[in-house]
Amino acid sequence: MSGRAQFGPITSGGPILSAEARALFLHIIRTGGSTSKEVAAPGESSPLDELIRIGLLVPDLDAPDSLIAIDPTQLSESLSSTWQRQALDLLTRAVTLPTELSELAQEFHTPGQVGGSIEYVHGKVLINQKMQQYADAGAEEALALQPGGPRPPELLASVIDRDLAMLGNGTKIRTIYHASTRYHQPTRDYVTRLAKAGGQYRTLDEPYTRLIVIDRKMAVIPVAHDLNMAAFIHEPAVATYLAEQVFEPSWSRALDFDGDRTVPQQVVSRLRQTIIDLLLAGTNHRVIARRLGISERTLARHIAEMREEHNVDSLFQLGYALARAESTNGNHP
Repeated sequence: MSGRAQFGPITSGGPILSAEARALFLHIIRTGGSTSKEVAAPGESSPLDELIRIGLLVPDLDAPDSLIAIDPTQLSESLSSTWQRQALDLLTRAVTLPTELSELAQEFHTPGQVGGSIEYVHGKVLINQKMQQYADAGAEEALALQPGGPRPPELLASVIDRDLAMLGNGTKIRTIYHASTRYHQPTRDYVTRLAKAGGQYRTLDEPYTRLIVIDRKMAVIPVAHDLNMAAFIHEPAVATYLAEQVFEPSWSRALDFDGDRTVPQQVVSRLRQTIIDLLLAGTNHRVIARRLGISERTLARHIAEMREEHNVDSLFQLGYALARAESTNGNHP
């Protein structure tokens, strides 16, 4: 096979030869098996160039200005062997690439390389990816304050496998939700599964801020009111302070929640008192429902049940009745 062209890799995604190149090769072998060389303009490509590049036409050693056709079967065997070796080499490089880049990746994600002890991450996708990194690293403890009412079902579905894996790896998870999540079936289902796996959950009906603390070494807080941006604080002293002075006091005031449908009377009473306070303050139903994380229908049901229970007609009468009942319960535990 002396004198043949050196075969290079063929671009993937299409046929080896164009229809024009195939037609030219068939014409050449049907008219004697040779053809004269053509001089193409710079940058131009022709069917003849295709045949030369792949090796179906090679220079005639006895006639330097001519090209001769070779056996496609022999060429196929040679190219197949060459390309298989190239494919094996690419596969080997693909498998070893993560290992080769691991040191660079670790350095890239080192806090000192991203602006010091505070790292600002924008976008829910990137925030979730960042949280996944800490989950994969094998945290021992994860604390979370999650305000805002029931979790969106799609969010719960996207994190349940991650949280179950963390619990399976020994991570201690404690999370506080708003009391209104007890009325939300998707959140109850999520909590039920995680609680059975060892997670601990409670609800709190008072206002609190969003907070996540990992191993009391790193904390995540929102940036102002932008839920699409989070500040990752890589400072153990700050993370420990937030865990002990913000999370733990809230945890001690919160009520246990294992996903059960039964809502403790204490939760119902607190929620309804909050509803009355907001109504007496002139807050409309839509704002109250959004603030408490419940539907307007659920809000209306609570108001109707409270009026019926206390046999009153107005909200002012209802507020007075609730305040009186709370005072009575306080004097007679």
